[in-house]
Amino acid sequence: MAIRLIVKEPDEVLHKTAKTVTKVTPNVQKLLDDMADTMYDAEGVGLAAPQVGILKRLIVVDADEEHGLIKLINPEIVSMEGEQFGPEGCLSIPGLNGDVRRAETVTVRGLDREGNEVTITGSGLLARAFQHEIDHLNGVLFTDIAEKVYEYTAERSETGE
Repeated sequence: MAIRLIVKEPDEVLHKTAKTVTKVTPNVQKLLDDMADTMYDAEGVGLAAPQVGILKRLIVVDADEEHGLIKLINPEIVSMEGEQFGPEGCLSIPGLNGDVRRAETVTVRGLDREGNEVTITGSGLLARAFQHEIDHLNGVLFTDIAEKVYEYTAERSETGE
């Protein structure tokens, strides 16, 4: 396992559509493991393969205690319910946050690290993280859909503004 370099905006890889993974190989599994290490090292709650410069449909998310670390291959949202509105940041866009409207609950289907089909339903931060990371796979950044973008400050983070 290794920590990879996180690609920063305006790198063009962040604006491209990632390719479907057709076979779960040891290299795909290693990439997922490296992505998790990279996400934890950067103190994030999610990371998509394009953020480490690789256009494959892979994400890792760790946004709640119930589910813990989730590694998904070819994730897709199969249902969305409700609405939440709040701040988001991104490891590829340091120093900026944005107010983004997302579904409150989403169900995501994909393959786990071993290639088994899994379906996971999450709400709140987990739902937000799933939507944010899957957007990355489609070349969409939170700044593309935010209703307001602003500089990140510790004060604003603590108050939730």
